Amino acid sequence: MPELPEVETTVRGVQPFVTGVRITCVVVRQRQLRWPVPRGLTRTLRGHKVASVSRRAKYILLNFSHGILMIHLGMSGRLRVVPVDTPAQKHDHVDLVLSSKKILRFHDPRRFGSVLWIKGGIQNSALLTRLGPEPFDEQLTEAVLYRLSRGRRASIKQFIMDGRVLVGVGNIYASEALFRAGIRPGRAAGRVSLSQFQRLLDAIRKVLSEAIDAGGTTLRDYAQVSGEPGYFEQSLDVYERAGVACVNCGSPIRRKVIGQRASYYCPQCQS
Repeated sequence: MPELPEVETTVRGVQPFVTGVRITCVVVRQRQLRWPVPRGLTRTLRGHKVASVSRRAKYILLNFSHGILMIHLGMSGRLRVVPVDTPAQKHDHVDLVLSSKKILRFHDPRRFGSVLWIKGGIQNSALLTRLGPEPFDEQLTEAVLYRLSRGRRASIKQFIMDGRVLVGVGNIYASEALFRAGIRPGRAAGRVSLSQFQRLLDAIRKVLSEAIDAGGTTLRDYAQVSGEPGYFEQSLDVYERAGVACVNCGSPIRRKVIGQRASYYCPQCQS
């Protein structure tokens, strides 16, 4: 599933092709995604320029003067920019036809992604208004996370993956950040100290930054807008490495299911 680095990489890949460009038509081949694609998108968007492309959590936002087209990649979605005469393939569900003679094409084999229209601004979307802060938000500090975690019995991994607490930390990067911070993923969030939260927040930011620079992580379906895979997989220390020697101490990496998600950790380096 594409996580924050993959979404950010997609945003950066799309920006040069669509910013300042007008929409001439919207082609919807499959309306039944995670939520139905709104009807009348051509009428809504035709003739309007994309003012900017941004990201909020794992949502890609195409910003217009009268609203926002919000795209979520779901489990297997991706965006590509292709010439206007490129034939559609299976699972190419939505095309934004651009005045530049190119198409911004949404491809999603599993159909867990979404393409939604928000009239006006972000404040009009319940999906966006209930989200926590971004990992790189300067207002987010270890003290904030420490305060929110007090009394929490849920695991620290579930805590940092809770979008109401902090957005964009998915399963891959949660495991990697906790390894770097030396904290076991199953430890109760309420038992993590302030100094540990400082290490953890630093680790989250570093892991995400490195993954963005590497173009994200390709494990199964994800690819960059250019079609290239993400290369951060080569830098993973624990994720999907059960039984492999820890890069720090040599102990076998262990796998444990936490909150119905596979978690990976070193029993010696994390406590």
